[in-house]
Amino acid sequence: MKKNPAIPYILILVFGIVLVFILSFKGLGDMKEIAKGNKGDGGAKTETASAKPEDIYKNAGCLGCHGDQYQGVVGPSLKGTGLSKDEVKDILANGKGTGMPAGLVPADQIDAMAEWVSKLK
Repeated sequence: MKKNPAIPYILILVFGIVLVFILSFKGLGDMKEIAKGNKGDGGAKTETASAKPEDIYKNAGCLGCHGDQYQGVVGPSLKGTGLSKDEVKDILANGKGTGMPAGLVPADQIDAMAEWVSKLK
């Protein structure tokens, strides 16, 4: 009886797909822990106070609306807004209109973020 030469390759391909599928779900579990602020060390919170405003900007989803150079895309440009630090804090904490949701920046980072945004040129 003659064997089909493609069968070993198909089995390797199926095994690879299953392996990628399994590993991707393990990775999602780790991502959920990171999003919750857990390092996997028994539920201890990560240090958010050490995050730079630029990092928060990149990770909080600000890029999609305000652009990679703060130039504005769907949302307004953040360069030279003329807004004071307190005005920026209010927008970060409470949102503005229907386009800028509240709560994107962690509460303990709003001061640093507001100062950084108010100084962008």
